[in-house]
Amino acid sequence: MPGGIVTQKFNAIFGVKPIIAMVHFGALPGSPLYDAKGGLDALLDGIVKDLDALQKAGVDAVMFGNENDRPYEFQVDAASTATMAYVIGQVRRRITVPFGVNVLWDPMASIALAAATGASFVREIFTGTYASDMGPWTPDAGKAMRYRDRLHRQDLALLYNVSAEFAYSLDRRPVEDRARSAVFSSIPDAILVSGQITGEAAEMGDLEAVKRALPGTPVLANTGVKHSTVADVLKVADGVIVGSSLKVDGNTWNAVDPERAAEFMRLARAARGG
Repeated sequence: MPGGIVTQKFNAIFGVKPIIAMVHFGALPGSPLYDAKGGLDALLDGIVKDLDALQKAGVDAVMFGNENDRPYEFQVDAASTATMAYVIGQVRRRITVPFGVNVLWDPMASIALAAATGASFVREIFTGTYASDMGPWTPDAGKAMRYRDRLHRQDLALLYNVSAEFAYSLDRRPVEDRARSAVFSSIPDAILVSGQITGEAAEMGDLEAVKRALPGTPVLANTGVKHSTVADVLKVADGVIVGSSLKVDGNTWNAVDPERAAEFMRLARAARGG
């Protein structure tokens, strides 16, 4: 693992090139796909099953996210964050690995949720300017980091996604230059490189270019890592965030498949040398 000040928090949380597995919430109250009949019990049941399957498979960390809250928002309904906090609180004692949170696409809500639940890390779009499916996208890293510190969570690791899904960067600098600039101006704890949408792989050329530009910063593949590619990705990246590949039939919207998750971890451990 790379050394330096910017990696200390990352290394303290993970200690290895982590496989961070997604625990996807069902649609939350207030979102169009919410299952009002199933209610909170259905949400909790889905989270428990996926969490248990992933931890049994041996993942290094988990991240709770609201991928089912389509269409996404930049300022999420307070009910979404409150419901996620409630459910995570209900399963907190079941969690045996480091965990993070991501409330799409709201950095302030993500940090608030992390503070409320004791999460170790947050993934979000903190920097850049984008034209997106949700409209103009202009996150404010300074505001988010100050909010984190105001909540006395200086220990909370911030994972910066610098290639936003569902969006086109209006900053036409190469992705490695945008990543290098984000590290200089914001001191993120890791940089994430993504594909165009959830479940689609980041370009290996982009991943390699960002890692070359930032040898002293953890760089992770954020989307689309598959059983057939995890070994090659881990030769370049300092870790992987994975969701779809661990689901039944590799479908993002399905439940976790215990056998697929276990096999993914077997391949990842082999790639890491044990």
